[in-house]
Amino acid sequence: MHYGLIGYPLSHSFSRQYFSQKFEREQLSNCRYDLFAIEHIDLLPDLLQQNPDLCGLNVTIPYKQSVLAYINEQSPAVQQIGAVNCIKIKQGRLIGYNTDVIGFEQSLMPLLQAHHKAALVLGNGGAAKAVCWVLQKLGIPVYYSVEASKQP
Repeated sequence: MHYGLIGYPLSHSFSRQYFSQKFEREQLSNCRYDLFAIEHIDLLPDLLQQNPDLCGLNVTIPYKQSVLAYINEQSPAVQQIGAVNCIKIKQGRLIGYNTDVIGFEQSLMPLLQAHHKAALVLGNGGAAKAVCWVLQKLGIPVYYSVEASKQP
């Protein structure tokens, strides 16, 4: 089974090492994980054609929003957030998910206290959109930095 990460650049990514070690620990010798540094999201169809055995992709900067143009089916969270960070490839169809929401919510919940009445979000990319979605779901008003010209 073949998985990977798309984004550009990917020099910051530890995903290959993380997943390779995980596959080894879980004794999944038939799995591999590759980094696909694509300079433009419009190269995704070529990548998929060159790697027909791909089962799934993680998505990182700068493609969490622009990859939506290639997604055939969106999870409810993706439909509301407008950003994808995980793609399941099934019978040639791309199904988009956003697992950032799960990670952020699970990290935030144990830290929330009664005096936490609002949040300031710095940024407006795909991860920021997931953060805002979780905060709004929890009933926490969200404020945006002046630097973030587009609100999620």
